[in-house]
Parts: sequence; C-alpha cells; structure tokens
Amino acid sequence: MASTVLVVTALEDVTADRVVAALNAREVPVVRVDPADIGPALTFGFRVDAERPAWSGWLRTASREVETEQVTAVYYRRPTPYATRFAQLPGQQRDFAATEARHGLGGVLNALSAARYVNHPAAVGRAESKPAQLRGFARLGLRIPSTLITNDRRKAEEFAAEYGPVVCKTFRGLPVGDDGRAGAVWTQRVDPADFDDTLAVTAHLFQAEIPKTGDVRVTVVGRRVFAQRIAAPDGALDWRRGDWDALHHAPITVPPSVETALHAYLASFGLAFGCFDFALTGDGDDAEHWTVIECNPNGQWGWLPDAEDITEAFADLLTVERKGRP
Repeated sequence: MASTVLVVTALEDVTADRVVAALNAREVPVVRVDPADIGPALTFGFRVDAERPAWSGWLRTASREVETEQVTAVYYRRPTPYATRFAQLPGQQRDFAATEARHGLGGVLNALSAARYVNHPAAVGRAESKPAQLRGFARLGLRIPSTLITNDRRKAEEFAAEYGPVVCKTFRGLPVGDDGRAGAVWTQRVDPADFDDTLAVTAHLFQAEIPKTGDVRVTVVGRRVFAQRIAAPDGALDWRRGDWDALHHAPITVPPSVETALHAYLASFGLAFGCFDFALTGDGDDAEHWTVIECNPNGQWGWLPDAEDITEAFADLLTVERKGRP
C-alpha cells in the first residue's frame, strides 16, 4: 500500500467522511484511525535508529495496516481524547495511561517526517489562541475589532465607555459537563451596568461591536479560497446560535489584499487550512469593509453550499506528492 493518507479522527465525523469518500473515489489508499482505540483494536510498532533518523514501523487497526514509510499525508481532524479510552481506571492510572499513549503513539503520529499534515496538531494548538490570532491579523494589515482582555472591572468600564456597544466572547468552548455533553457560549452584547467585581475571577474578552451588514465564512484549503456570505433570517448577532438550515448563503469574492493576507496568516502558523470569519460593514467590494473576527484552524465546512468543492480541494491537497517521494 503506497502513498497512503492517514485520517486521524473519531468514528463519528461527517466532515472526515466526505474527504475519505473523495479519496476512495480517486482510489487513493486511506487508513482511518482513532488513537483512543489503542489496545487490541489498535496496535503498532515503531522504531528509530542513529543510522536511520526517521520513525519506521507499522500501525494496525481492526481493518487496515500501514507502514509509516507509506504515509504521505495526515488529515488530522478530531480524534477522541485519550482519557476517554481509560475512563474506567482510577484517576492516577487513567492519567498515566492517557499521557503515555499521547506521548508514545501520538508522538510518533505527529512526527512522520515525510508526510504533509492538514493540519499538524501542534500548529493547530498554536493557532487556536485568540490573542495570537488577533496580533497576527493586525500585523498583516487586516482590520480587527478593538479588543480588551481583562479581569479588571474599571478597565472593562473604560473600554465600554470608549467603544460601546461592546460584545463579550469566550476564548474556548465550554468543556464537557458531568452529563457528558459539551455546550457553547455565543457572542453576546454586554451592558456595562452589569459589570462588577466578579470580573476578577477569570479573564474576559471584550470587543467593540462591529455595525455589520453581514457575515462571511472564508475557507482556505492550500491555495484555494472559498467564501460564502451568511445571513441569519432573524438578524442574530452570532449566526451560529440559530437554525443553520435557515441561514441564507451567497458566494462572495474576497478582495485580493485580504486573500493575500489570509495565505500569509496560515503560513505564519504552519497551517494548510483554516476557516476564517469576517464581519462586513459594506457590500464587500472594498477590503476596508472586511473585519476579521477569528480563524478556526480545524473548522467545520460540510454544511456550506460549496462543501463538495471544498472536499475536492482537501483531496487534492492530501494527494499532492511530497518532495523527494516517488
């Protein structure tokens, strides 16, 4: 099995399903693995020597087997956390086993020198930082909302007085609760009159609200750019909180200067793919009307009208031969 694409994700992942189907249609060998399956259903043996400074060996799932030398691309999506695999163990044993698996199996899967990563998990980790994102956007000349990160009530009040109306966002999604479910906290307007000393408990991200005329999701895969203008029928501040099936989509052209900046942004983080969210303050013809909100380096795109084209772009990216490969 030569020039194999390794897809690292959980069993239920409709986004990865699309890409796997496209690769299968091209008769490209694919091995799909969830590292949290480690055990009898997922075995491996890797080695490295001074004479051969690259990991060699094999990885075997319940239905596939691949040698590391055959992996030319890794599509890293959303694997199950290792801790889930060992949830039945006492706390210390669970944490130890999960850590060993993450650093052993995960360490090798993240160090395949001949493979293209889309995207490498270390790059995703760096790029998920909102402070790093905003700094990167601003340094590339993209418009960003005026932003304050603080736990100080007085600073928050001063910011709201200068830039109001103001919205509040979370840095990350809600963690999984005791019931096993994850939640979300949407972008929302805040009333400075509600600020009190409890702000000191943790960090908060406040931004000047953009008087937008619409939203845009830009999906960049390699050098290809896909952009859709999004409108919520109820005019919601955050279109993600409503019924996604009710959203209105229309293709839109990204201004050349913005597109150039997006490619430079991905390159700065070592990413091959990213989903960018913009707020528009005009018709979208002028780059001055585009305010970038964030970039999800492992975002969803299967719900977009151009999902089929995006799927093919992923398949193209994952099947481009690496330099030096036959």
